[in-house]
Amino acid sequence: MIEETGRKCVVVTGGGSGIGAAAAFAFAAAGYDIVVNYSRNREGAEAVADRCRIRGVDAICIRGDIADDADCRSIAEAAVKHFGRLDALVNNAGVTRYAEATDLEASNAEDFDHIFDVNVVGTYQMIRAAVPHLKQAELGSIVNVSSDSAFSGSGSSLAYAASKGAINTMTMGLARTLAPRIRVNSVCPGFVDTTWALSWHDEASYGDFKANLIDASPLKSIPDAADIADAILWLSDRASKVTGQCIVIDSGMHLGA
Repeated sequence: MIEETGRKCVVVTGGGSGIGAAAAFAFAAAGYDIVVNYSRNREGAEAVADRCRIRGVDAICIRGDIADDADCRSIAEAAVKHFGRLDALVNNAGVTRYAEATDLEASNAEDFDHIFDVNVVGTYQMIRAAVPHLKQAELGSIVNVSSDSAFSGSGSSLAYAASKGAINTMTMGLARTLAPRIRVNSVCPGFVDTTWALSWHDEASYGDFKANLIDASPLKSIPDAADIADAILWLSDRASKVTGQCIVIDSGMHLGA
């Protein structure tokens, strides 16, 4: 059933928490209808959708694993079936497996396959599913959530960093391929203060880790999810002359302070 609201529509993958949830809230505040995708966190996705509706827009939750091409096509089709249009895609869903970079035995082929299946292949599949619909928009937009790991080679694992490098390469290639109807950009956060890092830190070490990062940062801060969401919204909704860019958001940590 198509709901003709006159509002733009955005799909946010991995929208049940963290950066994805913050992006959904930012788009809702800007007047977009929201498709909140999730793979496991249904409760979180429904809570995000509820908070979006409070802002006066409509929001639906769609379960789907972006590593599955059929799921990607279903997500895009659900957006158009419900809202009648698709104007923007935020590729936020991603995975990692922590591995010390100095221990080459800490990651194996299975780890690389899993991380690349979701982060790289999944991102591509979601873009491919969305493109026919985005081409119908006045000016479609895709924003990929990458990482500054793509440039530094550091992070939770080498496999994760390599996957984000691949996303940036894909961003530039598709920006050229999909122009002029669709713009493609990526945001590349450094460490972001969300629950993501708690999967490889306990609470005590996490606090120390954040304090050390803040002290080392030129801006004496670390970004939170809302900071990243602001950049995603700007790239999607306001930066009509920007495409093929990979924007680092890390409070200046890339400067090597």
